[in-house]
Amino acid sequence: MLEPGPGGIYVDATVGLGGHAEKILKLIGPEGRLIGIDRDEEALKMAVQRLNDSRVVLKKGRFSELEDLVRETGTEEVDGILFDFGVSMMQFKDLSRGFSFSSDERLDMRMDRSQRLRAEDVVNTYPEGELERILREYGQERLAHKIARAIRIYRAKKRITTCRELAEIVSAVYRGRGRHHPATRTFQALRIAVNDEIREIHKGLEAAAGLLRRGGRLCAISYHSLEDREVKNFMRNADRAGQMRILTKKPLIPSHDEIRKNPSARSAKLRGAERL
Repeated sequence: MLEPGPGGIYVDATVGLGGHAEKILKLIGPEGRLIGIDRDEEALKMAVQRLNDSRVVLKKGRFSELEDLVRETGTEEVDGILFDFGVSMMQFKDLSRGFSFSSDERLDMRMDRSQRLRAEDVVNTYPEGELERILREYGQERLAHKIARAIRIYRAKKRITTCRELAEIVSAVYRGRGRHHPATRTFQALRIAVNDEIREIHKGLEAAAGLLRRGGRLCAISYHSLEDREVKNFMRNADRAGQMRILTKKPLIPSHDEIRKNPSARSAKLRGAERL
């Protein structure tokens, strides 16, 4: 979908551990360039080791800073931009990052550890009504009202500090487990709120459209409906405005074989558009 070509300049806006970037580098030839961006400093350190290549420039920053980060490299236009949204498996599996409801670590969930706001701050200081809104809007949690109330009652007696502690509060509201852990939607909602993910996605897509040269391509991989809706609406509006041409009438999804090899890809959706 991205169609990296020899001599092109590409942006991996979520470079992570460098998997996508590595594939792009194989296709852009010796004259090509790749700008890798991530807000997670630990991921960038690993990407530096993996992408030990003079064609690569790595920058720390958010999607909302995308235009400035690219311009800082002396680049005015690029041939393609890739986004891969959500929490990375590295962040999720590192229990000290506080993303996992099965962890006894502190509630953190910051993608950028230099920012001040943590999930622990949200659950212990936000008003009950705001917690309910976050759970309903970002987690699409049907028991948002009951969970927010349970959090308010619990924290009045004791500060909520660990992932497992919060997961047990939510589980008690559900009174049992279904196919997924009862706290899955709550943890998703808090992660999105802590990292301001929806606004960042919107700002990043806007910046990307301004950086692409004519014929340049924008690709975005989403993992839940809130992310995918932002991408779909952005591309549809850009298409109607004559700014971009949508390449995917429906999002591309992984095959059964890909899901078997990589279970974490099961909810992925890829959308693409071309700059006019």
